Amino acid sequence: MTEQSLAEWLARLEALHPREIELGLERVAAVARRLQLLPVSVPVVTVAGTNGKGSVVGALEALLTHKGIRTGVYTSPHLLRFNERIRIGGCEADDAGIVSALQAIDVARGDISLTYFEFATLAGLLLFQREAVDVVVLEVGLGGRLDAVNIVDPNVAVITSIALDHQDWLGDSLDAIAREKAGILRPDIPAVIACSEVPAGLAEAVMASGASAYWLGEAFGVEPAMQEWDGWVSGTEGTRRRLPLSQNPALLAQNLYAALQVLECLGYPVSDVEAQAILPALQVPGRRQAMIVGGVELVLDVAHNPAAVARLVEFLQQRPCGQKTIAVFSAMADKDIPSMLQLMRGEVDGWFLADQPGNARAATAAGIAAQLRAAGEGMISVSRNLRQALARARSVAAAGDRLLVFGSFHTVAAAMSWLAREREKA
Repeated sequence: MTEQSLAEWLARLEALHPREIELGLERVAAVARRLQLLPVSVPVVTVAGTNGKGSVVGALEALLTHKGIRTGVYTSPHLLRFNERIRIGGCEADDAGIVSALQAIDVARGDISLTYFEFATLAGLLLFQREAVDVVVLEVGLGGRLDAVNIVDPNVAVITSIALDHQDWLGDSLDAIAREKAGILRPDIPAVIACSEVPAGLAEAVMASGASAYWLGEAFGVEPAMQEWDGWVSGTEGTRRRLPLSQNPALLAQNLYAALQVLECLGYPVSDVEAQAILPALQVPGRRQAMIVGGVELVLDVAHNPAAVARLVEFLQQRPCGQKTIAVFSAMADKDIPSMLQLMRGEVDGWFLADQPGNARAATAAGIAAQLRAAGEGMISVSRNLRQALARARSVAAAGDRLLVFGSFHTVAAAMSWLAREREKA
């Protein structure tokens, strides 16, 4: 096993556990204790929520790194490389480090079965310990209460927006989902709640947790003011200070100010100068990421539920396209695809839909096409894979048009790979 590559290890991990997802903490916590990973000896921030987690984590990493604080950041899923999930000091962990961690975990687990995600979580924690990072930031993969990262007690917890998603695992109501997300909270720790519409279940769970809540719109918040956000954060003693920022069109203000509030709670307050130097230009890959390619505006967004698509529509409307908007779309079959498509009505002039061969979760392009036709959409192309759909869409996009790619992480990842190949040809 010592000579296996990272790719070989990942293939093995996918086959080791009978189920891709198995929520619960007993197995992964037992292995973490064998590896002496608990408790984590440095401050930990855990981020849960339906949408916006990546933005909060990205802002925390950028701001802490700017301050010279060495971070260990764990996120999921990845777009192009597994290494994206584990970042140390602002850089992806290398293959050798990850393989070494996976080897140690495999030995320590004995006969305990771990999922792919649990192996990855433990690998992140082990590498953070080996590299002696100053602050750990953990992004919840699914839910919160039973997610593998919840074996770690956070010093600060964050809950971003709550929306319907993963109902098969988390419950079929906003209240039920909110209670699962709030499972990351602990008594007496700061809980930064960056949710603009708070379900009753979340308010109840926060109160029951005994955490010290910092609510959006109260302890911290933001108001639009011309080309700026006029925001504020609160110190641990309750003092409030204004912190205006130039607007970042790609990211939601509430998530950026949540990150600023987290740093106040951690004892790493951010100055006006530091915030202005980092946040207005911050780009989180695949989150309303816009660029010009051959005279065409390319917009990539991993939006994969109605709430995220609604934010994407707002982004598009804030920067109207004078010509055609052409969408490349593929999504998982368990998502609310009809609502996602309905939100896009009037925003897209042509649809390029793709199958995802080998991905059993993906909806068929033909099925999505049928939904669009039933809704009265006319310009629809069906492709056998995302690479073909992207090539076809690009072939009809003229200078001044917009090419929009959204629907899932898989969809955006395919676009990033396609874009890299196109740039190599140029």
